[in-house]
Amino acid sequence: MSSGFGRFSGDDVTSSMSARRKARKRALDVLYEADLRHSPITDALAAYVERIPEPKPEQLAYTVALAEGVATHLDRIDELIASYAEGWTIDRMPVVDRNLARIAVYELIYRDEIDDPVAITEAVELARTLSTEDSPRFLNGVLARIAEYTAH
Repeated sequence: MSSGFGRFSGDDVTSSMSARRKARKRALDVLYEADLRHSPITDALAAYVERIPEPKPEQLAYTVALAEGVATHLDRIDELIASYAEGWTIDRMPVVDRNLARIAVYELIYRDEIDDPVAITEAVELARTLSTEDSPRFLNGVLARIAEYTAH
């Protein structure tokens, strides 16, 4: 039986998503679980992958890359988010927003094949479905400022 961690709205949320968006949603599930349990992201990721029945979804490799990337660069990612989230500390942010921001910042900085507007839009769209009414605007602002700062 599932613990309930990382299951925001059931399977209906992912049914019409693109493969990359599903991968981001799965990465969010992992980061959300790790955050709530105060456990290392890599431990949550290993447990998450183990729970997925065979055959594993094709987008799982990107989910793993995102979660591992965030885990590897977490301090730098959180430092950037905290610097650009005016008036907000990382700990005060809703758990979903904090972890969507982490995924997007990882993509903005470390995944050159992902265009900045795509990383931002994906985070905003997931926030629209999974978080508060103010979350999409908040994330868009923070991520746009970070993208501007990190523009190559």
